[in-house]
Amino acid sequence: MHPDVKQLTQLVPPSTRRSPRAWPGVEARLGTALPEDFRDLVDMYGGGVFDETIWVLEPDCADPDYDLLAMKDERAEVLAGLWEIGEPRPEQLAAEGTGLLPFAYIEGSGAYLYWLTDTGTRPEDWTVLANAGRGPEWEHHPMNGTRFILSVLTGATRSGILAIPPTGDHTFDSNSDIFEG
Repeated sequence: MHPDVKQLTQLVPPSTRRSPRAWPGVEARLGTALPEDFRDLVDMYGGGVFDETIWVLEPDCADPDYDLLAMKDERAEVLAGLWEIGEPRPEQLAAEGTGLLPFAYIEGSGAYLYWLTDTGTRPEDWTVLANAGRGPEWEHHPMNGTRFILSVLTGATRSGILAIPPTGDHTFDSNSDIFEG
C-alpha cells in the first residue's frame, strides 16, 4: 500500500468492504496509466466523499458526475470552451505535452482537483492543480493527489480558492453506500 494511503487510513479508517479495480482496463480506456497512490486509494476506499467535501472520482461510478472517465471528457470540454473565450490557462500548461486529468471534486464550490500530467513524467510524479471552478483561479500544489487530500484534511495545506473547512472528526462516505444504499 502506498505510504500516503496508509497514513490516510490511520486518519480516516475505510469501511471493511473493499473493491479492487481492474486497473489495466481502466487505464486502457483512459489512455494513460494512473498514479499508484490513486489506484491504492480507490482500491482501499472506493470513490466517495471525505468530510462531506472532497469527492474522489472513481472509474465506473453509478453517477456520471463522480465517474473518473466521464469527468475526464466533460472537464476537457468545459476547460477548452473557457480557454477559447479567453479565460486564462494555468501557466503550468504552457509546456508542450502537459495536460490535466481530474481526480476529485469539491462539494458545493464547483472546484476540481486535477493532476498536472506531462508526457515525459511518470504518473507517480504528477502534481495537483486546483481550479476554483467558478472563476479563473488556479493553484499548484507540488504533491501527489492522496497527499494533497491528507494534507487538506489535517490542515497542513491551506488553499486560497478551495472552500474546504478543516474538521476534527474525519469521515468517508463511499459512493457504493451513497448511490446503492
